[in-house]
This record gives sequence, C-alpha cells and structure tokens, in this order.
Amino acid sequence: MALRIEEYGMLGDLHTAALVGIDGSIDWLCLPRFDSPACFAALLGDERHGNWLLAPAAGGTCTRRRYRGDTLILETEWDTPEGSVRVIDAMPPRSGAADLVRIVEGVSGRVPMRTVMRLRFGYGHVEPWVRREDGQIVAVAGPDATWLASDIPMELDDTTEHAEFTVSAGQRVCFVLTYRPSHEGRPVPVDPEAGIAETEQFWNEWVGHLRYEGGWRDAVCRSMTTLKALTYAPTGGIVAAATTSLPEEIGGVRNWDYRFCWLRDATFTLQALLGTGYIDEAREWREWLLRAVAGNPADLQILYGLDGTRWIPEFTIDWLPGYEGSSPVRTGNDASGQLQLDVWGEVLGGIHLSRKAGLEPDASAWELQRTMLDYLEGKWDEPDEGLWEIRSERRHFVHSKVLSWAGFDKAVESVELFGLDGPVDKWRALRDRIHRDICDRGYDAERGTFTQFYGSKGLDAALLLLPQVGFLPWHDPRMLGTVEAVRRELGHDGYLLRYDPSADGGVDGLPGGEGVFLACSFWLVDALYSTGRPDEANELFERLLAVRNDLGLLSEEFDPRAGRQLGNVPQAYSHVGLVNSARHLSGTHPATSPHAVREQQPDDEGE
Repeated sequence: MALRIEEYGMLGDLHTAALVGIDGSIDWLCLPRFDSPACFAALLGDERHGNWLLAPAAGGTCTRRRYRGDTLILETEWDTPEGSVRVIDAMPPRSGAADLVRIVEGVSGRVPMRTVMRLRFGYGHVEPWVRREDGQIVAVAGPDATWLASDIPMELDDTTEHAEFTVSAGQRVCFVLTYRPSHEGRPVPVDPEAGIAETEQFWNEWVGHLRYEGGWRDAVCRSMTTLKALTYAPTGGIVAAATTSLPEEIGGVRNWDYRFCWLRDATFTLQALLGTGYIDEAREWREWLLRAVAGNPADLQILYGLDGTRWIPEFTIDWLPGYEGSSPVRTGNDASGQLQLDVWGEVLGGIHLSRKAGLEPDASAWELQRTMLDYLEGKWDEPDEGLWEIRSERRHFVHSKVLSWAGFDKAVESVELFGLDGPVDKWRALRDRIHRDICDRGYDAERGTFTQFYGSKGLDAALLLLPQVGFLPWHDPRMLGTVEAVRRELGHDGYLLRYDPSADGGVDGLPGGEGVFLACSFWLVDALYSTGRPDEANELFERLLAVRNDLGLLSEEFDPRAGRQLGNVPQAYSHVGLVNSARHLSGTHPATSPHAVREQQPDDEGE
C-alpha cells in the first residue's frame, strides 16, 4: 500500500530530487536530472519498481521527523523497544557527480536495522548489472551507473543489495549512493560527514539572504527553500514539481508530468523571489525565460524543458500501475503544443516586472517584447485551451483575454515609465478594445460575475486575478460580485476548486473530478484581503498552512473530506501562492506586484 502523498519529504541537490517516506524508504528519484527516467519508482508502483529502504528491522513508520533548521537535511527518528535511532538524509549541492548520503545514528540502546536497495532504471523497467568493485557495489544499465559505498558489508541477491546490522548509541553507519554516466568511469564519492556539513552550510548561507519581515516567516522560509530546491542550477529554470503522475483524483486519469518549466509561473515566481530578496535567483529565472522564448513568437510554448528544450512529447508508461492504481502514468506533456494566449501576457508581465524591479536590462528584451506584441495583436481574439490546459475544444476564456489585455497594458506602461520606443497609440487602442470586448462578452450581468469563457455558465478561480493584473480595481462592483460568485460556486469546505469540470457539459474533456486547487485557494486569500475582509483572509490562510505536511510541503491539490494531499509534489505554484499571500497579509506585497494597478483604468467604454 502506497504512503499518502503528504507522508513524503524531499531531498534535492539543485539538479534533481528524491522523495523519502515516513517508513524510511526512498520511493522516487530521477538521475541525473529532475526529468530523467526514475531509478526509484516505487511511488508509482511498488518495491519491484525500485526503492531504497533504510529503517529499523521491525519496520513501521517513524516516530517523528524534521528538517534540520532551515536546510534540506532530513532527520527521521524511530523509538523502538530496543532504543532510538535517527536516519540523516541529504543530497549535497552538486559539483560533479550526484551523491545521496544516508547516515544511521544511534541515539539510545541498540537498534537492529535493515537496508534494502532495488535499483531499477527506466522508471522501474530496467534491472541493472550489479557487481562488486573495489569495495563498492556498482550497478550499470546502458548509460546509467551508480556506486554504493557503505560502512557495512552489503549482500547481493540478484539485483538487490541488502544488509542487516545493529547500531548502538553514539554509533554512526554511513551510506553514499553516487551516480555518474556509465561511460565516465568510477567517481570519487563524497565523504558522508563532509557532505552533510557542506549541505548544511549551503542552505544556511542561502536562507541567510532571505529578506522578509512579515508574518509567518518560518512558513515563507520553508516555501522559499522548496522553490530553490526545485531550481535546476545549470540554467536557472524552476520545475513545476518534482514528480509525474501523482493523481488529482485517486484512481482517476488526471495524472500529468510536472517536471518541466511553465512560462505561466514566471511572473508569480519572480514576484516571490524579488519580494523576499532573492535578486540573483530572480535574474537567473528571468534569463532562463528570455532564452526559452527567443525566436519566432508563433512558436512560443507554454512549457519547456529544464534547459529550454521544446520537444516534450507525452507517453504513457504501461508497466507502472500508477499511484494507488491511478493510471495512466505519463512522461512528457502534450500541453506543450497547446495555444494558451495568457502565456504571452505572463511573459510580457514578467519582463516588465523585472525591469521595474531594477534588474539589469537585457538589450534584446524590448525587441523580443515588441515582436511578441505584434503576434498577440493578431491572435488575442482567437479561442484557446486556457491556463488549465483543457483537452477539448478551444474556447474564448476570459482569463486568456485579460492577460492579452495585460500584455498591451504593460507595453504602454513601459513606454510611459522607461521611454522605450513603440507604437503606443496603437497599443492603447488595442488595450481599450480588448477591455470592452471582455466586459461585453465575458461578464454575466444577471449573475453579477465574470464567467469562465464567453457565454459560459461556469466560473473560473483565475477570475480572482483580474485586479492583480490591473484589469479592474478590487472595489469595482463587477469584481466584488465575481469574488462572491467564485467563492460560492467553486468553494469546497472553504477552499476553492479551480473550475467545475462538469459545467457547460464538461469543459475540459476529461472524466472524473479533482481536489481543491491550493494555488487558487491562496488567490482567494488575496481577494478577501483586498476586498476589505482581512479576518476572513487570515482565517483561510491559517487553514491552508494546516494543509502542509509535517515538513511544510504542499502538493498541487487537497481533498478536504479525506484530509489528504493530491497531485504532484512539492508543487511550486502552491508554495509561490503561500509566499505571495503571506506578503499580502503582511503588507509587503505592493512593491513587487507583477502588474501594479494604476490609478486610472479604462472602463468598459474604453474611456
């Protein structure tokens, strides 16, 4: 039986991530990168698909666990009849080969321990050739190779490495798993004690740059550490999550691969980074963004690989049964080929935000923006798949239109604030035309709310973002009505669904449902606060904090009735939402708002 999603903690080295369960088993690890095939894939199957167990021989879940301070060093402890033991797990920041360090530390008594490692490359499909070599155990399969160094002798049983041993109080037993491409030969493993020390120093120094004086500092710090851990250091790209195919509904088909970089996340992520003092990370993310979108704007994708790769075909992995039988298991993401017009606005807003924040201007950035604006001018009035990546017919989604409006609005503001050259009168006219179109066709006057798409009876939590991009002020009656309608119709035990999948005859073309969407619930926090209900906003924020697991991690969604997390984990969008809502509630948000609301906005007559 699989552990619950919230029962996993994350390790990471800024290239990839591992998930460690409360039973001491590493059930997910992709090497050498986030998007590489997993060598431990038990998360989406069982132990036959690869895992590394290190725990008391009696088994069972841990008594307690925690991250060491603000670091990504995980300490898991068991109290047993024979004594207490601690397992210390870390992935030192990578300088060459990838290392995974596990140290067993006796706390009291004498505790019998057991370790079993089953390496299965290719998402659990490929059994490696395993042999001993110079005191280490080597596993090779095609391009992949690992070396296991340990303080105790390991036994080999076909392709399984295992051992039983006893640890006494004060004793430490170390293991280091090192990955390197098989053609590069044997690596020198990190010294385990030095690796832990280096990991602790790295994270402590990084957290020391946090500039945040608002409330809930510990939660903000853990979320920022998680965002950093989801960063691919060689390029500065930030993956949406560390996993693939964790379901949005247990047993359902809404299982997607999130180990890629979404352009939509750019502005909100920049907002969180700049608002907490991480200027270097913001600059690196901005530079990744500019490289990824360079070229013909007609070829713009909504998501890219860690290094800007465009080709991300979607496949199903038939030999993996899926998390709690939720199939299919997918790799790649066909949404990379969709038309989602809001992305142009998000990219334009992200570049504008970085310029307003004082990041050194890129000489080609404005040229790129103008090219994107030319393309958007001819596309904004077309239907698209929208930000939720529907897999049915295209529609005129209101959020997509609003972000198209925002792209031209930021272009006008760029000319006004920075003296940049461009056809500002044409952009003003386009901005006002789009504004009128949305207010005429995307607003239901009888219900007093904007709708999910033109003519829709359904709603969309993304409508809560309209004031954040400057489309209308929060106090506008149309926005007040929209906030109430979204809260009423998409509310679920106080949280928010992102939309109703059954509305309008099934908007997304997929069977089944899903949990409440955590990022959208943070948007509701912002909406409540901005419409003069700070007490309700604080109450909802505290409820959302309680959704985090014991290590402070959030997945994509939550099932309030079952009380469990759903979707891929840890989810960058959820943690960005937490940080930005904390900044809202603490009054530290406006200085780095991605689309600052100006005093005068065009109304639905374009005045």
